[in-house]
Amino acid sequence: MEQNPWKIEQEQLVYQNKWISLTEYKVINPGGGKGIYGKVHFKNIAVGVFVLDEALNTYLVGQFRFVLNQYSWEMPEGGGILGTDPLESAKRELLEETGLIASSWSPLFKMHLSNSVSDELGIVYLARELQQGQAAPEETEQLVVKKIAFAEVVNMVENGEITDSMTVAAIFKVQLLLLEGKLK
Repeated sequence: MEQNPWKIEQEQLVYQNKWISLTEYKVINPGGGKGIYGKVHFKNIAVGVFVLDEALNTYLVGQFRFVLNQYSWEMPEGGGILGTDPLESAKRELLEETGLIASSWSPLFKMHLSNSVSDELGIVYLARELQQGQAAPEETEQLVVKKIAFAEVVNMVENGEITDSMTVAAIFKVQLLLLEGKLK
């Protein structure tokens, strides 16, 4: 069952830029039918940082997301160049977006963000033991940073106010770790 049942007859690069490429494949699917399949390849790895201070507060970043055409609350996130240490990319994103510097880091999880159409991999870290530095957002980012109690971010997910997939997964993972007594 773990062998690839798809057969590729032809592939064509349809579009690419600095961040992604889109390839269309003519395929024979697992059932034997002919069809097409599109794949978005990400040229970076997605990194997310879930911040948790000693009082169980976290930091959310609010910004207008062009692709969604709506405002989004999420943990600090960004892209890391493939082949570089994702933890270093996460540290850079946290400082850039919030001005925070963490001295304690641990991996929370890896996840594929939309595996039916893209190969984008996300890695999320938990950052603790914080110091405030100076934020330096990129020119494409108009950010609002909000310090908020962890219990409130759980409510924001339940109310549909937080919909970013990596942020939702991080909140539920941290909630589970807190319930199991693995975080304090």
